[in-house]
Amino acid sequence: FTHPQHAQDLADKLEIDPSGFYRLRHGDNDVRFVPTAEVSNMFKQNGRGRRVHTLIIARSLESVREINRALASRGNVASDGRPIFGFSVKHLCKLLREIDPETLVIPAHIWTPWFSVLGERSGFDSLAECFEDELSFISGVETGLSSDPEMNWRLSQLDPFAIISNSDAHSPAKVGRECNAFRAPLTWESLRDILRNRDGERFRFTVEFFPEEGKYHWPGHAACGVVLSPERYRELQGRCPVCHKPVTGGVASRVEMLADRPLGYRPPQAVPSIHLVPLDEVLGEALGKKPTTKPVQALWDRLVEQAESEMHVLLFAPEAALRDLAGDRVAEAVMKMRRGEVSAIPGYDGVYGQIKIFGAPGSISQVTGVPQLPLL
Repeated sequence: FTHPQHAQDLADKLEIDPSGFYRLRHGDNDVRFVPTAEVSNMFKQNGRGRRVHTLIIARSLESVREINRALASRGNVASDGRPIFGFSVKHLCKLLREIDPETLVIPAHIWTPWFSVLGERSGFDSLAECFEDELSFISGVETGLSSDPEMNWRLSQLDPFAIISNSDAHSPAKVGRECNAFRAPLTWESLRDILRNRDGERFRFTVEFFPEEGKYHWPGHAACGVVLSPERYRELQGRCPVCHKPVTGGVASRVEMLADRPLGYRPPQAVPSIHLVPLDEVLGEALGKKPTTKPVQALWDRLVEQAESEMHVLLFAPEAALRDLAGDRVAEAVMKMRRGEVSAIPGYDGVYGQIKIFGAPGSISQVTGVPQLPLL
């Protein structure tokens, strides 16, 4: 909502709903909207340059106007959908809290090597170091596509915060591929309280990518085609074994650096997570075709029309119904995915990973000596 044109579109096309959320002025559907933005802060703190992305969830369009007015006086909000500011995220929190203390502030994709609060290249070693006396204003943390809640559970410093999972918004087809499921009245108050109170009774589960598919899951050097396990990354002291230049650190290796708990640790009040593969990828593998081909898209349309949503197909459609609608191979693929019976090659240095349901996805770069991941 920070871009002036987008903010105007929201004001023109949305109206307040009794829930406290927004709906389209002209239209008949159940979709509700909450004003949300992502901003980038580039600043120096404790002797280092920092680059951190942060989500801002505003209570109302009235709050949006006040927030935009304040941000416009401190930077160019019209330059990009994710504007850049030269002050700290601590200062951002103070600014937002003074405008409207109901505003929700959530560090975005907290592990990405660049542009995140715990990122290896330009982040901090703890949220407390970053936010200092504004830490209590944080309403949650976002996992990002290259991590999942299980990885974040290994850090006790994250225990006070709701761990949420969101999709990026680069294209309509990608919206909702990671999401959060609540069992509560559809109201602003419910959303606020669930996140701020880390309410595990009403926060039922998150829906995740397999984090290996994220493009920064493992360390690596795309220019040389090298992907490294976290252990190999440490052995090589962060250097590419081919060109000997520094490689881009991965989310998994950064978690290992900061974790104070063993692999597999589960906090007592952890919110469950469900790992899925996008439906077009499931269908493409089952049919032996690329996800963008006409046969795959036609089958996707038929399944979603019958089930009313892609998420219902992936999560809830009975196996027998899948067999009737799409055949044995598709039904088998969906059921294997639900059981987590997939193989993976991790993404690295901006290269997306591969998740395969039937068989191995291929070989990892020979220079790493890293075997394919076992079944998850």
